[in-house]
Amino acid sequence: MARIKINIPPGFITTLSIPVRITDLNYGNHLGNDSLVSILHEARVQWLKLNGYTELDIEGTGLIMGDLAVEYVSESFYGDVLQVSISAAGITRVSFELFYLLETSRQGNIITIAKAKTGMVCYDYSMKRIAPVPLNLVKALEHNSNG
Repeated sequence: MARIKINIPPGFITTLSIPVRITDLNYGNHLGNDSLVSILHEARVQWLKLNGYTELDIEGTGLIMGDLAVEYVSESFYGDVLQVSISAAGITRVSFELFYLLETSRQGNIITIAKAKTGMVCYDYSMKRIAPVPLNLVKALEHNSNG
């Protein structure tokens, strides 16, 4: 079976801290895959909020997730504080890709927990159709916080 491999583009647009809650654990006593996807969602919403947006209102345009891929690297446990670094690529007229690098620090070591990618499509919910990516959102996506 071929495993998904996600290459994170350089240049993060933000890095956010999100703790692993006790309710995020599964029967294996580590971060469940459903909770990991929720953490990606939380990071995306926090980044949008930093830019004055919500998923339903980016200058009158909303977002729909067109696809999702996750590469699990290491287990994460209750008490971990995940550093979720987001970068963007693949910006088109109506869509873009967000890449997520999830890491935690344990005993002075940085541990990669997962890498993920979401394909986001701009959508006009009132008209029920795909919409162009707003220009100010393009600028926010192209902002490289590392340089």
